Amino acid sequence: MNNLSKLRIHPILKSAFVNLSENNLTHSKTTIGGTNFNHITRNPRFYRRKASVQSINDRKSNVLLNEDDGSSKPLREAQDALIEYLHSTRSLQYLDAENIGRNSPEFLEKLLKKGVETEKDAKQSITRLLRYHPINEFEPFFESMGLKPCEYSSILPRNIMYLSDDQVLLANYHVLCEYGIAPNKIGKIFLEARDVFRYDHGLLISKLDSFQEMGFSQSGVAKIVASSPNLLVNRDFSEVLDRLASVGIVNSWFEEHILEEDSYDWSKILETLSLLEKFSIRNQDLGELLCKNPAILMENSGATTISLVVLLIKFGASIDDILSMFKQFPEIGIQRFMSNLKNGYHFLLAIEMDINDISSIIRTHPTVLGSCVLKTVKTLLNGLNSGKKRLCDIIKENPLEMKNWVLGTKVKALPNSKKDFPQKKIRFLLDLGFIENSSEMSKALKSFRGHGGELQERFDCLVNVGLRREDVVEMVKSAPQVINQTKEVLEMKIDFLVNDLGYPVSSLVAYPAFLACSFQKIKLRFAMCNWLVDRGKTKGKLALSTVLASSDRNFVRDKVDRDPERLEVWDKFKNRFYSK
Repeated sequence: MNNLSKLRIHPILKSAFVNLSENNLTHSKTTIGGTNFNHITRNPRFYRRKASVQSINDRKSNVLLNEDDGSSKPLREAQDALIEYLHSTRSLQYLDAENIGRNSPEFLEKLLKKGVETEKDAKQSITRLLRYHPINEFEPFFESMGLKPCEYSSILPRNIMYLSDDQVLLANYHVLCEYGIAPNKIGKIFLEARDVFRYDHGLLISKLDSFQEMGFSQSGVAKIVASSPNLLVNRDFSEVLDRLASVGIVNSWFEEHILEEDSYDWSKILETLSLLEKFSIRNQDLGELLCKNPAILMENSGATTISLVVLLIKFGASIDDILSMFKQFPEIGIQRFMSNLKNGYHFLLAIEMDINDISSIIRTHPTVLGSCVLKTVKTLLNGLNSGKKRLCDIIKENPLEMKNWVLGTKVKALPNSKKDFPQKKIRFLLDLGFIENSSEMSKALKSFRGHGGELQERFDCLVNVGLRREDVVEMVKSAPQVINQTKEVLEMKIDFLVNDLGYPVSSLVAYPAFLACSFQKIKLRFAMCNWLVDRGKTKGKLALSTVLASSDRNFVRDKVDRDPERLEVWDKFKNRFYSK
C-alpha cells in the first residue's frame, strides 16, 4: 500500500493525466468498412472518422510519446488493459475500445487507485481488477465523448452497464463518427439532442444527408451539427437558411463563420434577423452588412445585437439613427462593441456632461464610442491639461475628437487659450451665403448640428447625387434639419426615393423636408397613397409635399376616414411599418 500512496501523489503521473485530458488523444485512421446495425458489438468492423480524424490525430498525448519517462508507464499499461478488456472480453470494435481507453483519463485514474499495488504491475493489476469486477462501460464511454463526470453521472443508464446492451445508442454513435464528427464532440450532441441516439436505423443519416441537400458540404454539416446539435430536432435552422438566402447569404458563409465551441439559438437568430429587417435595411445592404461583420448575427445568437438596439432606443435613437449605425458598424465583435459603448457612456458621465448631451452623442455617434476604448478621465485630463467643462465642449462640438483619445495613444496638451471651435461651422455657413454676425447666422449656428467638416460632407453628398449646388444651398437654408442627418442616412433615403418610389432626385428641390422624415412615415404614407392610386381613388403621381407635408391627423382625415375599407388598410400598413 505504500507504493500505492506514492503512485497517488507522483507529480509526473498527475501531469500525465492532465495532458491526456487536454490533448484528447484518439485512435489513428483505419480501413473503411460498412455499417452493421444488428451486430454492432458482436461483429467487429472498422470505420473511419473522415474529415474530423485528421485534426484529432494531430494532437498526440505527451504520456504516450515519452517512452523514457518511467512514471508514464502505469498510465499506458492501464490504457492497454482497458482497451484489451473492452475489445477482447466485451467484444467491442477495436476502434471503439481504443477511443474509450485513450480518452477517459479520469476513469483510468480511478481504476489505478483501486487496483494498482506497485508501479511495475499496472497492466496485470488492472486486467485482474476488470476480470473480477466488471465496470460500468458507459462511464469511460461518455468521458471519451467529451463529457465530464459531473455531466454524465445523472444520465448513466440505471438498468444496464454494458455498451453492447444498447445497440441503438452505439449504432447512432457510429453514424456520427463516420459522418466526420470527432468522438470527443459527440458528448455535446448527447446532452443537447439526446433523442437522436434513439433513432431507428437510417433516420439519423437521412437527417444529416438532408443538410447536404441544402447545399452544405459533408465537413460543413459535421461542423454545424457539432456546434448546434439542437438543429437535428427543430426546424428553426431551415427558416434561418431561407431568410439568409433571400439576402444573398450562401451556405458557405455558415461553414466559414460557425464555431464548434459555441452553441447557437436559432430562434434567437431568427428574432435578430426580423429586427434587422424592420430597420428598412434592403436585402442587398443586409447581406453586405452580415458579410462584413457576421458577429452581428452569430455572436451570442444575436442576443447582444438586440440588447444594443434596446439600449440605443432608451437613449432616444430613431430607426434612422440605428440604421446609420449598422451601415458604419466596425469590424469588431458585437459584445466588444457593446462593452466599449457602455464604457463610453460612463466616461461621459464622469466628465459631468449633461444627460441630454450624452443621449444626443450616443444617438448620433454610437460607432465612435463603440469602436474604441477611451483613456480614463483622470489620465486624459492630465494629458490634455484641461478641465471637464472644456472636455465636454470639445466633444459636443466634434464627437469624432474622441477617436484621438483611445487607450494607448499619446495626447498633446491643449493650448492655454480656449480654442474657438465653431470656426469651421461659421466658414461653412458663410459659404452658403449667410452674413457674419447676423441674426440669421446666429440662428443657423443653433439649428445646424455637427462640426463644419460633417456639415460640408453632408452638403457634398446632396450635390454628388445630381443636384445643383445653388439648389442645395436653398434646400439647406429652407430646411436646416435636412443637413443634420448623417451622410449614410441621406444616401439611403435618396436611394429609396429614386429606386423604390420612382421619383427623380430633382423632386427634393421642391420639398427638401422629405429627407428629414423618418423611414416609417415615408413608407406608411406612400403605401397608403399608392393603394389609393391603384384603385383609382386618387389620380396621377402625387407630389412629395402632398404625401408628407400634412400632419398625421390631417392626412388621416383627407385620405383615410372616407370609408371603412381605407381604415382597415391604413391600420394594416401602420402595424407593418410601426410594429415593435
